[in-house]
Amino acid sequence: MPSYNAPVKDMQFVLHNLLKVSSSDIPGYADLEAEFTAAVLEEAGKLTSEVLAPLNAVGDVEGCKLENGVVRTPTGFKAAFDQVREGGWTGLDMPEQYGGQGMPYVMGTAIGEMFSAANQAFTMYQGLTHGAASAILAHGSDEQKDKFLPKMVSCDWTGTMNLTEPHCGTDLGMMRTKAVPQDDGTYKVTGQKIFISAGDHDMADNIIHLVLAKIPGGPEGIKGVSLFIVPKILVDDDGSLGARNGVSVGKIEEKMGIHGNSTCVMNYDEATGYLLGEAHKGMRAMFTMMNEARIGVGMQGMAQADVAFQNALEYAKDRLQGRDVTGVKNPDGPADPLIVHPDIRRSLMDQKSFVEGARAFMLWGASLIDRAHRNKDDSADGLISLMTPVIKGFLTDEGYDMTVKAQQVYGGHGYIEEWGMSQFTRDARIAMIYEGANGVQALDLVGRKLATDAGKHAMAFLELVKTFIKENEGNEALKADFLDPLKAASKDLQTAMMYFMQNGMKNPNNALSGSYDFMHLFGHVCLGLMWAQMAKAAHEALQVGTEDVTFYETKLATGRYYMARRLPATALHLARINTGADTVMALEAANF
Repeated sequence: MPSYNAPVKDMQFVLHNLLKVSSSDIPGYADLEAEFTAAVLEEAGKLTSEVLAPLNAVGDVEGCKLENGVVRTPTGFKAAFDQVREGGWTGLDMPEQYGGQGMPYVMGTAIGEMFSAANQAFTMYQGLTHGAASAILAHGSDEQKDKFLPKMVSCDWTGTMNLTEPHCGTDLGMMRTKAVPQDDGTYKVTGQKIFISAGDHDMADNIIHLVLAKIPGGPEGIKGVSLFIVPKILVDDDGSLGARNGVSVGKIEEKMGIHGNSTCVMNYDEATGYLLGEAHKGMRAMFTMMNEARIGVGMQGMAQADVAFQNALEYAKDRLQGRDVTGVKNPDGPADPLIVHPDIRRSLMDQKSFVEGARAFMLWGASLIDRAHRNKDDSADGLISLMTPVIKGFLTDEGYDMTVKAQQVYGGHGYIEEWGMSQFTRDARIAMIYEGANGVQALDLVGRKLATDAGKHAMAFLELVKTFIKENEGNEALKADFLDPLKAASKDLQTAMMYFMQNGMKNPNNALSGSYDFMHLFGHVCLGLMWAQMAKAAHEALQVGTEDVTFYETKLATGRYYMARRLPATALHLARINTGADTVMALEAANF
């Protein structure tokens, strides 16, 4: 059975050596001293490695079952969920006013990575609740917040998001679910939603569904969509549970992965709903949840890559196969361990350099969210909005690829279920699809985010890279291995942006045909920036003096690998972008 070890040391490096959180001007960051964050991370690490990780395979094998209208979760899930609740982990970064601990989002992100790596399907129950609570926090009335948030923050009640319908996925303007106004200010919600993660289960007393629907007589298309709070069980004015609402589970979907999470068809039959936010402004409210979810999904891709890498590394060290071409390394055994072979090293270095770079990228992005919310910083808000499709799309594409590489290290055993590696690949696959398929993320990046505020935030990112390079150009330890590759990659990014500006208006297909390559080009530059900054932090630690020289030297060697072997992919992506739309759009549909 695979195991999981929380990367506390690496997270501490990112938080304190790279981001220097405790000296930041973001409110609440001064409390994040190294000793404090280490204690929190280590406690979460124990929970995830000892309780959640052993249940990962259980959830995969057993799945969820629909019995008499109620979804039963896999063996051990409910007891583990109780343990997570009792530890206060579900409300780590939620407001103290509603029972949370009020920690910065960056800490919630670090803990979230551990939970997702240990057991992605299990963690989705609390993750979706966090997103639903965030939407109510941002757009709900005081009465709604007081009524729903305390129980959702504690996960005594969980939450969902209901967007997709059988006939429409991304094109939400086509939805048919309707919400008819009632004299008492409530609405009767009727329709069917599909692919609803954590749609029903037996681990909480109530489930608070956030449902997109159309009010009859409203504007056509997406402009006529509103968002409603629809509890599974109605909540009385005193906060106690009342009658069962008109909500039921049609079936549980049979899926490729995340079997431990109940993905449901949800039927609404004149269910009582409460308008969240303004009428016909539902997408604005739902995007609060969707944007948080997209960042969380990016984290899922990276987390699955990490746990797969951890196990592949151990296997490569233990499995004896062939002899090192440069000389025998294990003379007392019949063969040398896999890890001596260059191609295995290449695969493991691909995985290691991605995981550590992506972790830094995620935590940096989380710090931008904290800065945007806690400092009311519009520039940080604009930058993380630009980065959201990159985090979601690039990290899940690459994360899935890394689970495949990890599986490959095992050879035939990677294809056999008892070794557990296929689960990481199967679970990671959904992250490329839900919360907006990655092709949609790329279109959003190129079609909307680049041009936001006249391109201000895209230019701010380029300036960020340029400033870092300029400030450190006299550092010979960084120049050849880190600064020069980063400069070349950032020029590729800038050139691609210019291509879209010059060609996108004349022929939009030129821009859209290159959007996927651009998302990956952008992602590589982001990880290149993270590696250059981490290299600087590692050099500084070595110069000051440290008892753990090996950790920092390993960090530098891993960064050099990324800059030399992974970052040059930006040139390939740029070459593809420059070909435009002609070859992409050449065939008539009938000729495919």
